[in-house]
Amino acid sequence: MPTPYYDQAGITIYHGDCRDVLPAVTDSSVDLVLTDPPYGHNNNNGDLAHRREEALGLVKRGVALAGDARPIANDGPEANELVRWMFGHAARVIKPGCCCCCCCCGGGPDPQFARWSLWLDEVLNFKQMVVWDKGGLGMGWHYRRNYETILVGEKPGAACKWFGGHSQGNVVRISGIKPSADDHPTPKPLALMSLFVRMHSESGDLVLDPFMGAGTTLRAAKDLGRRAIGIEIEERYCEIAAKRMAQETLFGIGG
Repeated sequence: MPTPYYDQAGITIYHGDCRDVLPAVTDSSVDLVLTDPPYGHNNNNGDLAHRREEALGLVKRGVALAGDARPIANDGPEANELVRWMFGHAARVIKPGCCCCCCCCGGGPDPQFARWSLWLDEVLNFKQMVVWDKGGLGMGWHYRRNYETILVGEKPGAACKWFGGHSQGNVVRISGIKPSADDHPTPKPLALMSLFVRMHSESGDLVLDPFMGAGTTLRAAKDLGRRAIGIEIEERYCEIAAKRMAQETLFGIGG
């Protein structure tokens, strides 16, 4: 394995491209892959806001629009190939009966969730598409994106590792986050990632996030007594994640 950027108390962060780090993770060594990859829509390069302003007639086509553009690495068309590659390695590294939970977009116009569901099913048994109802109004302007999806695939060969009981629905209502200017531009709520950590792992298990961002998955794993590996291509987010890991447990709970 490459040299860790951060390695303390069972939490390890690697600064690098997951295509360079993930192949070094041992086969059938991980209890849960929980990740939020780039969606491939370039939503944070400022273009989405510009196209909305054009559609409303507030700016003329071709006129620059001021805004907080914070592009995400590999968030163009290349994201699809990258995520499909990641699914193959997720299937390799998780143990039989364990799951890969992958955040995905909600709605159109690009039917990304449909493609990704089929690709996940190629290498794992597709288990469920969970709808995350974020509340409020999301991106876009026609049919604003109020929800996203989390695609769940299960590795065959053992009973599913599940700790969610019999009352967990496939629609999860947790308020979304408006990130600060110095945070990752698309963070997931800690409560959302903690929910999946609790449902698909137990104390001492190993959680892997190949697209770590600012470390929400790792923070959830630490708070719930799991070990975790995170991989992130941008060093500034590795730094934020490392600082989050150094804090005391936020929840004060296990299980």
